[in-house]
Amino acid sequence: MFLHNRINKEELRNRLMAEPFKRRTISFYRYVIIDNPQDFRDQLYKEWHELYCFGRIYIAREGINAQMSVPENQIDIFLKRLDRYPELKNIPINYAIEDDGKSFYKLTMKVRPKIVADGLDDGSFDVANVGKHLSALEFHELVQNENTIIVDMRNHYESEIGRFEGAICPDADTFREEVQMVINDLADKKDEKILLYCTGGIRCEKASAYLRHHGFKDVNQLNGGIIEYARQIKKLNLKSKFLGKNFVFDERLGESVDGQVISRCHQCGRPADTHTNCAYNACHLLFIQCDWCKEKYNGCCSSGCKDILDLSTGQQN
Repeated sequence: MFLHNRINKEELRNRLMAEPFKRRTISFYRYVIIDNPQDFRDQLYKEWHELYCFGRIYIAREGINAQMSVPENQIDIFLKRLDRYPELKNIPINYAIEDDGKSFYKLTMKVRPKIVADGLDDGSFDVANVGKHLSALEFHELVQNENTIIVDMRNHYESEIGRFEGAICPDADTFREEVQMVINDLADKKDEKILLYCTGGIRCEKASAYLRHHGFKDVNQLNGGIIEYARQIKKLNLKSKFLGKNFVFDERLGESVDGQVISRCHQCGRPADTHTNCAYNACHLLFIQCDWCKEKYNGCCSSGCKDILDLSTGQQN
């Protein structure tokens, strides 16, 4: 069998919509030494392809980072097979907050130098010396303490649509930019209690270790990230301290945590929290667009892109 997808996007989407079964969107990660990432990747691809799993998975010598869509009737089998591998045994699983089962339409697995592009030199600091992992309830109680500093370790377009009350949200486009910004901006706060959070927890692993390396003494991180926080807070019937929508890197682009809309359409300023890419593929800008502007601009980010998109294919060139 081929160990990669060979079917075009349109057909894959049509197949997904026609499936007679439900899917669950999950995510998981682990920093663990994988001796032969390529062989590990190929073996997992065969198993997960047989189970009709979709998703985006990055594997490196330092570990695995996975966001996946698994058929609901295969979840138990999938989890049992994970436990066959010492590297994946008892790995914590995050389940999506809002899930229509349409998060992925193909299985993409890549071997990379790192499972998160953090731009850090792992040899320059102790990557295992991470901050204290806080449960959802512990984090929930601490964010209400005015003596804590809450830091969003995600990119600006993620925090724009949802964030914890009182959080510092650096205006960064990439994680590698943000880590350094946090170090610089909080240089005089090294003795204070720092609370870090991100989508599922993986970015906080490296960030907390890097902060500790730079002399921050009381570094804490939300175990399981926003995804696990939302699930636990709902279960405990507590009012969420996370406002708005959690940005996710799949077809959904977001899942609401508390039902609030805290951001605005980039074109007209109306309340909106739906990210989209400009329909003119040569632009493909990621931005927030309301339904009114989506119709007005035909899914484009500007009148200029719309005018080009309205031309015939030959005229666009």
